[in-house]
Amino acid sequence: QAREAGADDILDISKCELFEIPVSVFSMCRVLQKKVLIVHTNHLSTLLPKSCNIQDLSMLKILDLHDNHLSSLPEDMDQLLSLQVLNVEQNLLKSLPSSLATLAQLQTLNLKGNRIRKVPESLSGLRSLRTLDISQNRIQILPQDLAHIRTLESFSLDAEAMTYPPASVCSNGTEAIKQFLCKELGIKYMPPSQYLLPVLKSDGNITESNGVDGMFQQQMQEAEQWQSKFMDYEKRKEQKQQAKLDFERRLNEEQRERTQLILRNNSHKEQVLMSVKQEQGRLDQGLRDQQRHLEVERQRLQEELKRGEHGATNLIRTLLEDSERRKQNSMLLESLEKERLRMDQLMAISQEEKERLRKREVAAAMQEMLSESSMNKILQMVYETRRRQLVDEASSSMAEMDGKLQQIHAWQQLDQNKTISQILSEAEMQKVAFEALQMKKDSKHSRIRDQVRTGKQLQAKMLQAVLQVTGTQSLPEQGLSVFVFVRAVVGKGCESKQEFGFSDSPLHAVDFSPRKTAAVHTPCAEPLTASTTCQYHQTVSTSASLVTCDPSTPLQTFAQLLVS
Repeated sequence: QAREAGADDILDISKCELFEIPVSVFSMCRVLQKKVLIVHTNHLSTLLPKSCNIQDLSMLKILDLHDNHLSSLPEDMDQLLSLQVLNVEQNLLKSLPSSLATLAQLQTLNLKGNRIRKVPESLSGLRSLRTLDISQNRIQILPQDLAHIRTLESFSLDAEAMTYPPASVCSNGTEAIKQFLCKELGIKYMPPSQYLLPVLKSDGNITESNGVDGMFQQQMQEAEQWQSKFMDYEKRKEQKQQAKLDFERRLNEEQRERTQLILRNNSHKEQVLMSVKQEQGRLDQGLRDQQRHLEVERQRLQEELKRGEHGATNLIRTLLEDSERRKQNSMLLESLEKERLRMDQLMAISQEEKERLRKREVAAAMQEMLSESSMNKILQMVYETRRRQLVDEASSSMAEMDGKLQQIHAWQQLDQNKTISQILSEAEMQKVAFEALQMKKDSKHSRIRDQVRTGKQLQAKMLQAVLQVTGTQSLPEQGLSVFVFVRAVVGKGCESKQEFGFSDSPLHAVDFSPRKTAAVHTPCAEPLTASTTCQYHQTVSTSASLVTCDPSTPLQTFAQLLVS
């Protein structure tokens, strides 16, 4: 107990402008088993930094966090099993963790000056709580379960802002609030000073018996039970009173220890202040030296500042010009935006007009369709009437046509008989004409045979003339081919091709090439008159020429023309 009450059990890092508790503080509390941690008047937003464990603070009995920026407390506050005093005054708390109700040794809880709207019902589990301050919050309703905190001696709240319990009850103090909550729950109110005395429990197991002896024995048993219960109650009462005295003695000792801790802390602070003053003197001397150096540096900087101001003036002028241009651009953009909005409105109006026109057209089309449908029905009825009339007329006309067709068939039968008699007479006439034509053809064939013999003689004479003109006994080997076409009087004939030896046709084409057999090509020709010319075709290799002469031209002259 002496060690716990010593200055080594206190760790004070208040008013250090900390934004989070250093990790080394948790290590020190775990290793040195600190009992008091004072961290008030800083800028803390959370109790636990990253990579820190709240179990390192499990030996703390006093935790002072007032005047910080805490918005919440850790959910595992139940790890602080030895905590007796928790001060989170003037923070930003909006709610309390449910694990706070498991701190069986917590006696003082200061929640003043936060943003809490509702007191959790779990606080009723703080069986050792003696002081609770929830003033300067946003609380208007208290949970009824707070009546179970029988040890509560001091309860501070904003009575005027309360709606349940009523402000009239809350303004009468802690005892009136507890009595009201107990009445609402239907339990008996007991003052904190009497809390250590247990409530006797009634025994409801009463046996029933018949007769006077049974009733007497039952009364004797009940008297003995009440006597034994009273003796037990007296013993427990003495024990509780003794425990209460021991508790008050320990509380006084702890208060003395706290006072000693505060005194030692104050002496330690005075020593620190003395060392700080000495250090301040040294710092003042160094500061004066530094000020002289800074004065020289300041004069140099002033010169540079003048030069910088001149450059800044030029830069500002340039920026103003740019700003003017930007304003003009912004005005142009605004005008464009207005024009766009106007166009959008026009488009919306045109779209609406288009929609109305379309609806109007659809309505007109539907009306037209309805009128056409009625017209079609009328036309269909007219058509059906007309069709029936036409069917009747057609049936009557068909009957008339049948009679006419029978009459026409009789007439056609008479015409057919007449035609057959005419065809038989014409067949006899054709037979006679065919016999006359056959006789004419025979006379024609005799004339053709005479002309063939004349052609053969002419061919022999032409061959002799060609040989005489060339001066050779036979045709040369240079591939000379001579074709002679002769027209004669043949009448009407047909085209034919035969081997050399001349046919009966009047027109001859003779090939005198020694390398192949001469052939005769005989086309049809017209009758030859005195003015008709004969044509001779010459072909040498692949070229051909046409020679024309009179029928009176000597054959030798014609041969010379062919050779040339």
